[in-house]
Amino acid sequence: MIGIYQESIKGIPCLHVVDQKYAGKARPAVIYFHGFTSAKEQNLPIAYLLAERGFRVLLPEALHHGERNDGLADDKRQLAFFEIVLKNISELDTIRKYLLENQLLKENALGVAGTSMGGITTSAALVRYSWVKAAAVMMGTPKLQAYAKQLLQYVENNGKSPFTQEELNKLFEKLAEIDLSAHMKALNDRPLMFWHGDNDKVVPFEQSHSFYHAVKPYYKTAEHLQFIGEKGREHKVSIPAMHRATDWFEQHLL
Repeated sequence: MIGIYQESIKGIPCLHVVDQKYAGKARPAVIYFHGFTSAKEQNLPIAYLLAERGFRVLLPEALHHGERNDGLADDKRQLAFFEIVLKNISELDTIRKYLLENQLLKENALGVAGTSMGGITTSAALVRYSWVKAAAVMMGTPKLQAYAKQLLQYVENNGKSPFTQEELNKLFEKLAEIDLSAHMKALNDRPLMFWHGDNDKVVPFEQSHSFYHAVKPYYKTAEHLQFIGEKGREHKVSIPAMHRATDWFEQHLL
């Protein structure tokens, strides 16, 4: 029987999804980050699929979302997009340490995945943490700086940017450090899957698709890199995509 437990890990609200027969045992684990304006509960379908295969799954709540929604207006939250991504990356390490300290993580068997903003988090985490053993980016982009420029252009087109040049310089310095498209060698042949709808109007399909082709030469093991484009799909993960991601982790982590 699959159990769903509410946990607070160092102040991070999480849903902990695992087959009850593995409740206190070290298991391969997947940490799955939700998208912008979403919430951890919305990723329960894929968490259930993963738990059925024997994974321990953690669904963290991102800053300014769900249980952590502090009443920030939507326009202010939009401006905090990359602050949230950076917080996710920091909290990923906190969750991993919790799993290790409680002997809930099988050695060298931690995967990371996410939807949209969660996929962006996943891409950046691959640069920051070598202990991420496999990843799935669901309609996210590995091109952080390019995407940040796109969002900034959108903000400027809808009014004056609230950021000073100094603030923007500092932001892009931070993004440059974790931009996977600028640190492709950091992948080190680790299993990485992309899924993206080709009619996505929120996160550009082309950013992940072009990255996939650019990073191919860095992979010695061709089966460790996969791109799945879904024709006509907009900015919503399909059920077949969830199954493909589940298969991916079963292949590379179990």
